Amino acid sequence: MKVTTLGTGTSQGVPVIACTCEVCKSLDWHDKRTRTSIHIEINGKSFIIDTGPDFRHQVLRERITQLDAVIFTHEHKDHTAGLDDVRAFNFKQQKDMPIYARSRVIDQLKQEFSYAFAEKKYPGVPQIYVNEITEQPFEVEGIEFMPIEVMHYKLPVFGFRIKDFTYITDANYISEEQKEKIKGSKVLLLNALQQEQHISHFNLEEALELAKEINAEKTYLTHISHKMGLHKEIEPTLPENVHLAYDGLTIEI
Repeated sequence: MKVTTLGTGTSQGVPVIACTCEVCKSLDWHDKRTRTSIHIEINGKSFIIDTGPDFRHQVLRERITQLDAVIFTHEHKDHTAGLDDVRAFNFKQQKDMPIYARSRVIDQLKQEFSYAFAEKKYPGVPQIYVNEITEQPFEVEGIEFMPIEVMHYKLPVFGFRIKDFTYITDANYISEEQKEKIKGSKVLLLNALQQEQHISHFNLEEALELAKEINAEKTYLTHISHKMGLHKEIEPTLPENVHLAYDGLTIEI
């Protein structure tokens, strides 16, 4: 299985266009973070978790030419806004794009992209096939996804475990029951927004505590805001088996 971090950033904080901090001015490509999303290649199948505003750019950058399904963690716009651009895969693959999401997220997508779900569709709109998921494991193209429910302040969000890999984004609390689903993972990709406390995301200290508790062979931190600091300054301070993820990172599992 190969996992590529399409994006490792966030819409949190001051917009980059208005920011003069060292991260936003940095010329280090590790600090150029688009909105958080991942691409998974396994057994000849290709999946993307979340389609943020940078979805089109990310897919072109990584030269992804096959997409078998999209899986959503939650309904916030920085994780859904790029859904319209699955139309390119509709055209190339000549089929509807399967999406997998809980009912609440599906309802939101139908509001945001009503034209894609209309009874009479305008020619060329995205062709989408909806699959509702719950907290129960589900299969996509023969691959099992195990939902892990985490809390994003008061909003339940799904992380996912696929074989020995677990992906958790937009969380600041995980129950003991849900942690048990994560334990035994070889690789954990976990959100860590910034160094200061935050109301709805793990900060760096909290993410490191959780990484130590889960004790995966490797933990990568994602959903990073500019308030985290420069990659070259933070990376050397992390434990040996923990790293800052960056856009385009490829992880073999």
